[in-house]
Amino acid sequence: MYSTWDLEKADADTPRYDKPVTAEENWRRITYFLERVIPVATECKVRMACHPCDPWLPPGYRGVDRVMGGFDGFKQFIEICPSPYHGVNLCLGCMAESVEDPLNEVPEIIRYLGSRDKIFLCHFRNIVGKRNKLKEVWPDEGVMNMHRNMQALKEVGYQHMCVPDHAPGHKDPHSMRQAWAYEFGYIQAMIQAVIDEN
Repeated sequence: MYSTWDLEKADADTPRYDKPVTAEENWRRITYFLERVIPVATECKVRMACHPCDPWLPPGYRGVDRVMGGFDGFKQFIEICPSPYHGVNLCLGCMAESVEDPLNEVPEIIRYLGSRDKIFLCHFRNIVGKRNKLKEVWPDEGVMNMHRNMQALKEVGYQHMCVPDHAPGHKDPHSMRQAWAYEFGYIQAMIQAVIDEN
């Protein structure tokens, strides 16, 4: 069983709220929150990591401009309240969902955010498809080269965790345990592979 998203089949016209939520309003809310939370997190040495909206949605979808669905939003987000404790939970699947060329764009996203020490957690998952039409799959099945992604994490000196996120399942009652065991094993193998290179 795979989770899928197809924008053409979605109810894009029914508003989510009574009035539209613009990008400007979303950024105002995000800034308000960060200006109050990040100084305290910095003082207490607690890393705050934002996960992207999942899936990426076009501006105005159901009356909302979601600004944290992709790389452009993350670039703007990390510039608000600069602090070593303000960063992102980089979901590789979400980043793949938000771009046109996941194979080549996602490693560059890793390099951009990682070179600034802004990746505090990495969701290491893959998809088939791209923006607006996708299926969540096993890490070795999708459009991204997960070895290249792990190499990019190594290049930027990433020191935190890589974990599974969403995983395909089946009807067995232990489906998710099996899925996560496979994904953790895959991640560990990728880590070992890039450590052993050079």
